[in-house]
Amino acid sequence: MKFGISIPNGWTMSLVDIKDPVEAYEAMTTVVTTADELGYDSAWVVDHFHTVPTPTQEVTFECMMTLAALARDTKNIRIGQIVACNSYRNPALLAKMASTLDVLSHGRLNFGIGAGWYEHEYKAYGYPYPDAPERLRMLREALQVIHAMWEQEEAVFEGKYYQVRGAINQPKGVQKPHIPILIGGGGEKVTLKLVAQYGDACNVNGDLKTLQHKIDVLKGHCEKVGRNFSDIRVTTGGFCTIADTDEEALAQVPEAARKGLSDTSLVGSPATVRDRISTLESMGVDEIIINFPFPSAKNLEPMRRFAKEFIA
Repeated sequence: MKFGISIPNGWTMSLVDIKDPVEAYEAMTTVVTTADELGYDSAWVVDHFHTVPTPTQEVTFECMMTLAALARDTKNIRIGQIVACNSYRNPALLAKMASTLDVLSHGRLNFGIGAGWYEHEYKAYGYPYPDAPERLRMLREALQVIHAMWEQEEAVFEGKYYQVRGAINQPKGVQKPHIPILIGGGGEKVTLKLVAQYGDACNVNGDLKTLQHKIDVLKGHCEKVGRNFSDIRVTTGGFCTIADTDEEALAQVPEAARKGLSDTSLVGSPATVRDRISTLESMGVDEIIINFPFPSAKNLEPMRRFAKEFIA
C-alpha cells in the first residue's frame, strides 16, 4: 500500500487563516516538503479556482503552476493533479505542460485528468458547460490527443472537439513509455471504460461496498478490451485523524468533514486505522490519498503521526 497526501492549496479553506499569499504558499509547500521527508509516496493538488463549499475571496492556488513550483521544492515524492479538468485547457497544451512538469520533477509526475464537474467555475471563467455525456466524449478525445502528444514525433488527431496537425512536443517527459495517466471518477459505463482503454490508474471513492463494486466494474471493462487489470493502479481518498482512542480521533474531525466520513475513512486509534488500511488493500486498492484535517496548513501533527505509525 502506498500513501499520498492531498495538498492544502486553499480550495477547501485550508489556508483561510493565512492572509498573506506568499506566506500561504510557503505554508503549503512546507506541507509537501515535510511529506517528502517523512516518506509519503505522493502529493496531489486539485484543479479548482474558487473555494468550496462557497466561492470566496480566499486564496486558491492554480494547479499546474503549483505543481511546477513543488517539482523543484521536493526531491523524492511523486506529484500530480487530482484531477486536472479537461475543459480548462486544450489537451495538446495540457500534454505539453505535463511533459515539462515531468522533466522539472525528474520523472515524478502522476498525470491526473477528469471530465470536469464544477459548473460555477466553468461559468465564472467563461468556459462553455456542456452536459455530462458531452464532457465525457470530450475527455475520450482528449485522452487520445494526450497519448499522441507523448508517443508520436508529430502528433496527429482529427476529432469532433479537438484537432492536432503535426504538433511537436519536446521534451516528452522522463518516464517511459510515457507519464502515467490517472483518470478520476467512478462512472461505470464511460469513465471506468476509459480507464481500461487509456489509463494507468484510477481514482474512485465511496464506502467499502461502493469501492468493491467499482473495482469489479473496472475489472469487467479490462476483460472486454483485453487489458490486464493488474496494470492499473487503484487509488482512493480517505480522511484521516489518529488518536489513542476511536472517540478521541472522531472528536478531532472538523464538523464540516464529519458528514463525509464512511467505513473507508482512516479515523480512529492506530489499531482501527490499521484494520481499515488492511481491508482496502485486500480489496485491491494500491494507494490511499489522505486528506488530513488542516484547519491551517501549519498543522502538520496529524501527518507526522500517521507517518510514525504506518510509514516505515
